[in-house]
Amino acid sequence: MARTILALLLLIATGSARAETVEEFYRGKTITTLVGTGVGSGAVSAYPMALAPVIKKYIPGHPSFVVSHMPGAGGIKAASYVYGIGPQDGTVWGFISRGFLLAPLLKVPQAQFDPTKFNWIGSPTRTVSMGLVWNATTSVRTILDAMRQEVAVGATSIAQDTGIYPRALNRVAGTRFKIVTGYDGLTAIDLAMERGELQGKVGSTWKSLNSGPSASWIADKRVTVLVQLGLRKAPDIPPDVPLGLDLAKTPQERQIFEVLCAPSATGYPSFLGPGVPRERIDAIRGAYLQSMKDPEFVAAVQKQGLDLDPIGADELADIVRDIYALPPAAVEGARELLPAL
Repeated sequence: MARTILALLLLIATGSARAETVEEFYRGKTITTLVGTGVGSGAVSAYPMALAPVIKKYIPGHPSFVVSHMPGAGGIKAASYVYGIGPQDGTVWGFISRGFLLAPLLKVPQAQFDPTKFNWIGSPTRTVSMGLVWNATTSVRTILDAMRQEVAVGATSIAQDTGIYPRALNRVAGTRFKIVTGYDGLTAIDLAMERGELQGKVGSTWKSLNSGPSASWIADKRVTVLVQLGLRKAPDIPPDVPLGLDLAKTPQERQIFEVLCAPSATGYPSFLGPGVPRERIDAIRGAYLQSMKDPEFVAAVQKQGLDLDPIGADELADIVRDIYALPPAAVEGARELLPAL
């Protein structure tokens, strides 16, 4: 009898100690996809909105998805939340525009996170950023014109692409961009341009320009693209639009600009916090890859005129590690280039 009771107790103890499966954990749960900009911020909002109804089919337990926006400091607020404030259980997923990646490297005080420790999931596409002007409010039509005439451009934060790029161009190339910060997303900047409050923006992506409400702006000659911002030119941007790197006057300045342009290679990166259990990370990564091929997701992306050229978790992690292994002198030069950070 004693042996029987002991066996039963051991069986109960073993059962209670059994790890919860991914399916058991996610059943009945909700995953919050956290976007680090305001509502309707172009592609950075459009991709997770298209992904949410699709990816739950591929995650064990089929959790619900909610897309939530947390604007602030160009994505730094949302990244900090995913990193150390929000739950580390796989129910919070960051889908934040790539500009936040440089903030810790450039020692932005609010950036209390380490991008190399995020559990990267993937990016739906690769992209190149650019700078443009609103034709109705300025006579500037080339980057050379912007070196002679002041252009008021909107920014979500001085530490985000829309703040970093125009400031860098001012210092390296001698442009005269006047940076107006405080907008909670690219949509707010676009509306300000349409109202005549701003004359342009520098640092949004080429693909976001060609999707959503701005899709007809080039054809209607409402905007002019002045410069490409990335490590190489995009094949679908007119070849006469110069690459920002080529405006650098010295090899040292070019290397500094490369530091600032490096995050463009990540497209629209997404990630889980550093403390999420491995089995849940693997489940989300697998579901993400399946979703990238799902006809429903592909159709939703194509309908909005967005690109689909996915980057997997391993490649994304490698890109981030490479960014944080850039030469210290170039990183310091980038920080000196942006003294307000």
